Amino acid sequence: MTKLGVITIGQAPRKDVTPILEEHLPSRVDIVQAGVLDGMTKEEIDAKLKPEEGDHTLTSRLTTGQSVVMGRSKMQPLLQQKIYAMEEQGIRQILLLCTGVFPGLATQSSYLIEPDHIIPPAVKAMVGPRRLGVIVPLEEQKGSMNSKFELHGLHPVFAVASPYIVEEGNFEAAARALKDQTDLILLDCMGYTEEARRIVAEASGLPVILSNAIMAKIVSEMI
Repeated sequence: MTKLGVITIGQAPRKDVTPILEEHLPSRVDIVQAGVLDGMTKEEIDAKLKPEEGDHTLTSRLTTGQSVVMGRSKMQPLLQQKIYAMEEQGIRQILLLCTGVFPGLATQSSYLIEPDHIIPPAVKAMVGPRRLGVIVPLEEQKGSMNSKFELHGLHPVFAVASPYIVEEGNFEAAARALKDQTDLILLDCMGYTEEARRIVAEASGLPVILSNAIMAKIVSEMI
């Protein structure tokens, strides 16, 4: 078996997302999961990782099903520790299960697959001259996420719907907000599911890209 390390910025296992990865990855791939917040309670996370003013805001899911919000500057050192710990297990390919931007992450011997390096240029090739819509989990992310797309000549229109508060009306509202302004929609979080894609596609009538699915397809060609 080939081992693929998968690190979520929330808690593992990610039972909501793992089935999507398994659907697209070869059967010979053994997924080894770890979470940055493993072993922490929601109260501890809220107290220690709360975003400060001006910090990049991130969100993820706990094994309880609860969602949490974190500041990147406080969370990233913990993420780096998880990467090194996974390397010590002998895992040579590690997928970061987050579309956020994490400057300066490093490995000692493994290959780190960062979605923010892959998804924007892939989407640029798919969109071409058409208009891109992007759905993100948090209102605060509409500004901070824009820069990673601008690097590739993309200037998306944003809408908000959390993958961790699964209310069909939220996704429908986001889809309707983008329907007449865009030609293709990206669900820009690894926590969105096939159900979210279905709702957005039906409400907008537009093609919808699911971040975790496109990453699984690409990674399947790399391992």
